[in-house]
Amino acid sequence: MALLLPPLSANPAIVRASPEGGRCEGDWTLDGVIDLDQRLHDVPWPSGPLQLDGSTIQALDTVGALQLINLIAELKRLGHDVHLRGLRERHQALLDLVHSRFIADDSVATPVKRTGILERLGRQTVHALRRGFAFLAFVGEAATALGRLILQPRRFRWRALCANIEIAGVRALPIIALLSFMIGIVIAYQGGHQLKFYGANIFIVELVSLTMLRELAPLLTAIIIAGRTGSSYTAQIGTMQVTEEVDALRTIGISPMDLLVLPKLLALTVALPLLTVFADALSVLGGMVIAQVMLDVNFQDFLDRFPQVVTLTSFLIGVGKAPVFAAIIALVGCHQGFQVRGGADSVGRQTTVSVVQSIFLVIAADALFSVLLGGVGL
Repeated sequence: MALLLPPLSANPAIVRASPEGGRCEGDWTLDGVIDLDQRLHDVPWPSGPLQLDGSTIQALDTVGALQLINLIAELKRLGHDVHLRGLRERHQALLDLVHSRFIADDSVATPVKRTGILERLGRQTVHALRRGFAFLAFVGEAATALGRLILQPRRFRWRALCANIEIAGVRALPIIALLSFMIGIVIAYQGGHQLKFYGANIFIVELVSLTMLRELAPLLTAIIIAGRTGSSYTAQIGTMQVTEEVDALRTIGISPMDLLVLPKLLALTVALPLLTVFADALSVLGGMVIAQVMLDVNFQDFLDRFPQVVTLTSFLIGVGKAPVFAAIIALVGCHQGFQVRGGADSVGRQTTVSVVQSIFLVIAADALFSVLLGGVGL
């Protein structure tokens, strides 16, 4: 099968050098500008201002006009003062049209300004501050809505609260039980080697009980809930943002804060302390198993020493952190859901941000608790 090529123009586009600059000749069309770049490369341009004479151009189309504009731009880039004259009226009209539609700033691309390290750091700082203030505003709005709810409890949606408690609490029991039991085993196993070396096997009770009940159980439970439940809050509200369901709620007079945020916030505040107590029990059970298998400390000895080691204050400190962690997770998850803009990619991005921020703030709050309680002797 033969390959059909467009016929070459009988008068190819050329530029002849002249003392003033150059003279454009031939057909500046699609088939006339073939190999024009190579022919232009061989033109001996004189120095100084250049005059391009276009009076001998026989035909001109948009491709030829674009080539002519590119030629002028290239000569200007090389430092020549270029003037085009002598074009026929219709050729000049076409050249002006192509220039206005496709070319900006004489085809010379403006170089992208590179930002310095300090400028990027400043921009990121300002952006982080704006996000922080937006989150504080959201917390204030949630507090205002909660105050209205306390004054008018009949407006509260109990069905939504119960549904969220089931989702955030009851359905999280298996994963909390498994991970807490395994963490208790790990803590007891790692510490048991050292205790056994010094003949202090019985102190495995202090190691496991105080470590888990006071610090690790509430912290790890909050981290698990941040990844499991906080992300689901962001995804749910973010999807509603994308499908404009949140705007529809506002249109019919239903506050998204009352329907979407407060039930989740209160449900998680109720569920997380209970999950923490559950995690305490399972983690201690894991430690008891390792204590009996590895250190010859049976269940009875472990349970007899347990009340002597774990005071009510230590237990309440661990459980008391849970409502604060729950509020952080719920508020961050819901806030990031309302920040979704655009499509599904934004939902995934804000979900990731939600989990990262929740875990960071939970660990920061736990560190703050440690400093404050240590300062008052607890």
